[in-house]
Amino acid sequence: MNRTGLLTLYLSGALLYAAASLSGTPTEAPAGFDDQSIDPAFVSQADHDSDKSTFDEVEHPTPEGLGPLYNAQSCRECHQNPTTGAVSQVAELRVGHLSADHRFEPANIPINGGAETIAGRTLVNDRAICAQVQERVPEVEKIRAFRLSLNTLGDGFVEAIADRTLMDLQAQQCAAKRQGKSRVCGQAVRVPVLETKDQTAIGRFGWKDQHASLLSFASDAYLNEMGITNRLLPKEFTTTCMPTGVKEPNDQPDATGLDDANRFARFMRASKVPPRDATLAATAAAMRGSQLFDTVGCAACHVRTLTTAAAGTKLLAGTYTVPAALGDKIIHPFSDFLLHDVGTGDGIAIAVTEHYGVSDARIAEGYAKSASLYVNGAAAPNAAAQTKSRTAAYKIVDELMGREGFSYAAVQDARNKLRTPPLWGLRTHSRLMHDGQSVRLEDAIRRHRGEAVTSSARFRKLTPQQQKDLLAFLASL
Repeated sequence: MNRTGLLTLYLSGALLYAAASLSGTPTEAPAGFDDQSIDPAFVSQADHDSDKSTFDEVEHPTPEGLGPLYNAQSCRECHQNPTTGAVSQVAELRVGHLSADHRFEPANIPINGGAETIAGRTLVNDRAICAQVQERVPEVEKIRAFRLSLNTLGDGFVEAIADRTLMDLQAQQCAAKRQGKSRVCGQAVRVPVLETKDQTAIGRFGWKDQHASLLSFASDAYLNEMGITNRLLPKEFTTTCMPTGVKEPNDQPDATGLDDANRFARFMRASKVPPRDATLAATAAAMRGSQLFDTVGCAACHVRTLTTAAAGTKLLAGTYTVPAALGDKIIHPFSDFLLHDVGTGDGIAIAVTEHYGVSDARIAEGYAKSASLYVNGAAAPNAAAQTKSRTAAYKIVDELMGREGFSYAAVQDARNKLRTPPLWGLRTHSRLMHDGQSVRLEDAIRRHRGEAVTSSARFRKLTPQQQKDLLAFLASL
């Protein structure tokens, strides 16, 4: 082809790309570990750098309000490999117990010599600003599990996925299961959008899909991981050892009018998705492995490609409008962001006090009322009484939550389920699965049971070369 022909082809392609952009035709989301904003017109590079500095900032008891209980002194401490916001090797401890009628209940942890009890939380903080409040797990809290901190890069695109997209995935999976074509049937849970008074949306952030909004997610982490109260979660777990002169809520707006939680959310929304290793992805082995990924059945849950909602779409109960930088974007997270039982569930349900700020005392009172409904407050004597107690307790919690679409029964049903972990950026993970107990890709695959038992069995039946090819593909992600 001559130069004129090449120029004509190039200009035609450019025009087609411009037309696609104007018409709303989806385009690929930007990828990279380069700390660059996805679009300077959305968040300027200067603002993105400033938000990153806030994400990196080390907090202190005074004046920022760190603690009294905490796990980390900065967001970056748990999200840093290979750059700020990415995955972590840090694991956190969560505990709880079963009630007499087999409901999951969060832990009750005594502090300050037994003078005070931290209740309503599953998270056990490993650090404290004074010895009196250091948490230690009581013997009665029999359910114990570790969870790795998650990658946040590209989560702005995940937030911009319409609820209907995730609900359709659930419907398709469960229909295939009913037809005997699959074992997979994911669970989409409606969770509170903390920016609203009484609304919910489909959860997608956290190992239990406990949040749908990045602002809710950031506010939760600020309180639970660092003990820093904020506009959405303003209540301290304990005031023992609190320094004097610390403002409440601890997270206050700066000169621009933004508080840290909003800066964290903006940083995540403007971050690029984890990139693939292009060199490895182009090898014959990885390309063969990509086909085997589908053949084995991994893609049933680890969905390759999703498209965000159109720019201008109202999400999160109308509190968030999808910007042009995040709308109509094609992403490859290798996740359906639904909850699944793959045989590795930790038995821990979402704690509504911990994540949504609902009074634990009121919930405990509701549980007590539910018990009195069936046998004067005594332990449930049989399965029928247990079922009646659980049903009553769930209804009471739903009433306390006051959130349209929230179901505590669904929360309890998911206690042995986990969100499908996105595989983008997998090559940066040194520890695998939710608990980090698998350190080799093949070991992680072999651990899959439950809904994934068929896929795991198919992997075992592959020839040694086919297994190597599939692992090569995974190593390119």
